[in-house]
Amino acid sequence: MTVTGEDLHRRLEVYYFNTSTIDTIVARIDALEPRWREFVTQWVLSVARTEPEIGYQFAGLAGAALRDIGRAGCERWLQAALDVYFEQGLDAAVDALHNLEKFIAGQQKRSRAIELSSVWRLLQHFLHGLDGRHLRIEAGEETFTDSEILYLPPVIDQFPAPRQNFDCYRALTVHLWAQCWYGTWRADSIESIPREEPMLRTFHYLETLRLNACIARDYPGLARQLLQLQPPTPEIWQALESALADSACSVRDSIRLCADHWDLPRPAPYVYQGKLDPDRVQATLEARLERERRQLQQSLARLAEVQRETGNPPPAESATPGAAPEPVINRDSGAGIEFQFGGRALPADEDVDELMVSILQDLGDLPSDYLSATGGTDYRADFDARESAQQMPASGRADGDRAPRFLYDEWDCTRQAHRKRWCTVRERDIRPDYDSTFVADTLDRYHGHIKSLRRGFEVLRDEYRILRKQPDGDSLDFDALVEAIADSRSGMEMSSRIYRKAHRVERDIAVVLMVDMSGSTKGWINRAQREALILLAEALSSLDDRYAIYGFSGNTRKRCEIFRIKTFDEAYGDEIRARIAAVEPQDYTRMGATIRHLTSLLVGVDARTRLLITLSDGKPDDYDAYHGEYGIEDTRMALFEARQRGIHPFCITIDEQARDYLPHMYGDTSYVLIDDVARLPYRISEIYRNLTT
Repeated sequence: MTVTGEDLHRRLEVYYFNTSTIDTIVARIDALEPRWREFVTQWVLSVARTEPEIGYQFAGLAGAALRDIGRAGCERWLQAALDVYFEQGLDAAVDALHNLEKFIAGQQKRSRAIELSSVWRLLQHFLHGLDGRHLRIEAGEETFTDSEILYLPPVIDQFPAPRQNFDCYRALTVHLWAQCWYGTWRADSIESIPREEPMLRTFHYLETLRLNACIARDYPGLARQLLQLQPPTPEIWQALESALADSACSVRDSIRLCADHWDLPRPAPYVYQGKLDPDRVQATLEARLERERRQLQQSLARLAEVQRETGNPPPAESATPGAAPEPVINRDSGAGIEFQFGGRALPADEDVDELMVSILQDLGDLPSDYLSATGGTDYRADFDARESAQQMPASGRADGDRAPRFLYDEWDCTRQAHRKRWCTVRERDIRPDYDSTFVADTLDRYHGHIKSLRRGFEVLRDEYRILRKQPDGDSLDFDALVEAIADSRSGMEMSSRIYRKAHRVERDIAVVLMVDMSGSTKGWINRAQREALILLAEALSSLDDRYAIYGFSGNTRKRCEIFRIKTFDEAYGDEIRARIAAVEPQDYTRMGATIRHLTSLLVGVDARTRLLITLSDGKPDDYDAYHGEYGIEDTRMALFEARQRGIHPFCITIDEQARDYLPHMYGDTSYVLIDDVARLPYRISEIYRNLTT
């Protein structure tokens, strides 16, 4: 709708009290090209609601910005200035508006940059497709590996094209993985790696040459991609490169050559080389060796006990009274790693296979003490406790060893049947972060919005409904009275239900907020989720609605984790705020088991209306083939089972591809897509209010 000059002047008077200021804004808009006037007018009026000064400045600067970056770019420029305003204040926002060149340069840099959060899941799948122990990817200030986690930079923007920056991420992943797989961190040689500069840098360059040769032998396609990111080897290093290309070379050869040639002038490091931290790797390695030795011994005890329970004890002549069974590893079988017990092959076990791969990767062989089955009858509880502790990062989780386990079915769409007791769900506590300033910053940033939300929710609390055609009441219902008189005049008995009465609406609602804590929510998405939870919880303090907040993540069907942020029995206060502040991205998005668990919690709450609201950034996805059609169909079945039990599911997503799969999972009207993640804190309370009224 076009706004005329007189109408614009009148509407601006709501925000500006100085007539000359209003005249200036109107004159600036009139001076624009006709095709841009309506665009600038609407934005000035919109922005003035938040901060009139920003609207005034925008009116004067919009013409130049539109000529340089067009309408879409102009909107991003203004939105960026508003973000600065919310975070840093008015002066910084005005400076951001006036520095259009800096914004354009930043946009160009962002257009080519790749953020780890956007490719994390893809890189993690790629990494798990390679050999060796399961490694995790996390963002870090420095690029290195401790032999269990690959720390990659949060953003890469050093190349002019996004594809090249992604290739750099993949090259970093490959080379850090190669350090683990090709023996850079082998236990028998790690102490010999030099720690002092410049010998460490020389060793790192030599080891990089050796690893390049290993990758070229086993993965020629990956080697060609690495070659595109590396300069030619300097002539004085080519002889050493040829020596290290021999398939018989190991990390000890790199150490030996480093001692002989450490004083050679070193070329610039490769872009995918990263750094080495031998001391940190050694600490991680020593802890892992002890942990995995105990786990393997306990697993062997479990395998032996299963054999006895199933009636397959070892032959009498091979059994030694009072002695633990001694399995034998057979590497020659076509099935890979195989154990024998009393001359019989034991069935394959995924846990044991993973342990064996990791141990052989560290040691190259199995020491005899690793093959002693120990642990007694309590092996399972101890093994599960240690497994939980191993997988539990320091941040966020608490009481991992004592977390109870719940087993749930999973729908296999390929067989059209449930896998019984397939997924293991554990509830964990989130350790409150009382030192974080996140909550205080959020309450300060959204101070005015929170007040508005509370007023709106207070209206819901005091909502009344007018009941018509009542036998008694506060006033006459004139429509019912006219109808009663008409009935009387037609010879019928006159009705006595001719009054109106105000009836207070009783809210009988129980809601569970199911928050995605997968690794893909790293960065701004995680911040927006936490802000949204704070705003919603602050607004709900005006209502008597019963609600709970649970985060979810996991890694394979054996580790589906649910994080207690707020239970139904807990009151919202400082501890809940501190838990929300401590919410951090974890692993993957296995939704079916989480929905089934939270459904069982909701069913136990006595309420007329039960809602399960999911807040997610993507489709179901997990490391162990739980993706694509399989993950979607299991989630859809879990939602169907929830509806059968009287639960109403709803999904709030920021995934731009959501329209491809959410209607199939939730239905056409049971989800909402928020295109701009920055709007999530503003929208979530509005969505909740619409769902519960």
